[in-house]
Amino acid sequence: MLEENCISLAKYRMETSMETLNVARECLENKHFKDSINRAYYASFYAARAVLALECVDFKRHKDVIAYFNKNYVATGIFDREIGRNLARLKQKREQSDYDDFFIASKDEAQKQFDNAESIVAAIIEYMRKNNSGTII
Repeated sequence: MLEENCISLAKYRMETSMETLNVARECLENKHFKDSINRAYYASFYAARAVLALECVDFKRHKDVIAYFNKNYVATGIFDREIGRNLARLKQKREQSDYDDFFIASKDEAQKQFDNAESIVAAIIEYMRKNNSGTII
C-alpha cells in the first residue's frame, strides 16, 4: 500500500473513531449501557488501527491489532501503559457485554468504559498531531 493511501486510511479510521465515541456518549446518555460499552471499545479499536495504518500494518483479528499496538507502541513507551490496560479492559467488557447472556451493564461501568475510551482516543489524537504534522487530525 502506498504511504499516501496509508495516511488516508489512518485519517478515515480516526474520523470513524471519533464518530463512534460520540455514539457511545449518546448511548450512555440514553441509558443504553451495553451499547455504550460496545461503541466505547470500537472507538478505541478504530483509533489503535489508525496508528497501525500509518505503518501500513493491519490484522484481521482484534487480538492481533491490540497485541501489535501494545508491543510496538505501549511497551516501547510511545503510549502510557495505562492506555494498554484500558484497551484490554474495554475489549474484555465489550466481549462480556456482547456475548454473556446475563451480563448486566450498569451506568457506572458504562461511564468508566466510556471514560477509558475517551482517554485512549485523546491520547491517539495527540500522538497523531505531534507525529504527523496535523495531516491526520
